[in-house]
Amino acid sequence: MTPAHVLIVDDDPALLQALPEALRLRMGWLTVDTADSAAAALERIAVRDYNAIVTDIKMPGTDGFALLDEIKARRPDTPTLMITGHGEYALAMAALRKGACDFVQKPIDRDYFVASLSRAIQMNEVSRQLKRQHQTLERRADELERTIEERTHELQEANKVIRSPLRWLMAQNQQLEKLVQQIRQAAESVSPILIEGEIGTGKELVARAIHQLSARRDQPFVAIDCSAKSDTPIEEEFQLAEGGTLFFDEIVSLPLPAQSQVLRAIHEGQVLPAGSKTPVRVDVRTIAVSSVAFELAVRAGWFQQDVYCGLNEVVISLPPLRERDDILHLAKDFVAEASMEFGRPCREISAAAAQVLLRHSWPGNVRELRNVMRRATLLASDVIEEGHLSLLDGSRVSTGGSGPTAIGPSLKEIAEAAAEDAERQAIRQALQACKGNKTEAARRLRTDYKTLHLKIKQHGIDAGRFKKTPSV
Repeated sequence: MTPAHVLIVDDDPALLQALPEALRLRMGWLTVDTADSAAAALERIAVRDYNAIVTDIKMPGTDGFALLDEIKARRPDTPTLMITGHGEYALAMAALRKGACDFVQKPIDRDYFVASLSRAIQMNEVSRQLKRQHQTLERRADELERTIEERTHELQEANKVIRSPLRWLMAQNQQLEKLVQQIRQAAESVSPILIEGEIGTGKELVARAIHQLSARRDQPFVAIDCSAKSDTPIEEEFQLAEGGTLFFDEIVSLPLPAQSQVLRAIHEGQVLPAGSKTPVRVDVRTIAVSSVAFELAVRAGWFQQDVYCGLNEVVISLPPLRERDDILHLAKDFVAEASMEFGRPCREISAAAAQVLLRHSWPGNVRELRNVMRRATLLASDVIEEGHLSLLDGSRVSTGGSGPTAIGPSLKEIAEAAAEDAERQAIRQALQACKGNKTEAARRLRTDYKTLHLKIKQHGIDAGRFKKTPSV
């Protein structure tokens, strides 16, 4: 039997001596304390949690009922037996109604008393076990709740990064940190913004990030593909974007008269709808992007000088991927994104595959890297290996072997030369496949005609000679 501790309360000294002796003889595992008054009992209860308490009802001063009330208030789980005089059934019933677990009549039947006290102690033990189990469950529930809160917080933080419009510029890199700061500052301004960068560097992502980070985030973001501009008048586009952002994709492909209309609408803050004689005020932030540097486009005559001067309050230049040192950081992010989307277990990139990624010149920049990693995630079963990146074999940089002490070109020079060579080869192949048709070649390369025309001039490619060459 588990050791237990009980308290007997009575003002009769003879009873206080007889009952403990009887209990010690029959219940050797029991420790018995005594108190000759309710006041003395309360002092003991204050310092010990008994397994059961036995008290007489009729005592001078504070009686057993008042003591029972105090016990219920201070030790609500402690069972209490009440001692009554012979025939005092009314008092016995009152004791049960007040919460006593049983009553014992005088003269006390010791067998009944031991049995009743044993039940009370067992009831208390069961109650204690249940309480301990409940506390354990509460503690585990609290731990689980804390764990869920921590995991939820982690997921929320991860989702913030995933949802962040600037998540592909979040590497610990001083160049990118300055770029992100510039983008955040641009979002807070109301000035027109020009964004330049090679194809695939994320110009539209940055434009949308500026919109989402600005006070206009809840208003429209209207995108115009200037290389495939429809017959919708510029004035109507401004009205559609009222209160929001109007995004000009490849604005250098916009006809020169339309460029002047854009500048006028921005500076005057109003447009003249077709067929109307009354100007309409518009509140629109404009963001224009170009895959060709704006100054170069101005020199080539594709972009009006006055339009450029009127819009270049904020110019953001996005670096090509080959000039960034976060290729592996981005690659891992793209793998994580693709593995979640496709339900694939792939999470890691092998050292050999990492070297392939670092050697590649990335003419398609971030867009190309994302597509490559998504495809590799689909192919890989666990870890992305070099074989999953086989499409990159033809675009690797060849550093050659000139001996360990030879001084060769820098890594940046190697990357730039490789990117230029890859771009030149891609244009040649497209022209050859399209028999010199620059419009078709531009469509194949997913660029606009003017950009391709400029690149052909930069690389000194004679498009005419491909008209006589059979397609491959």
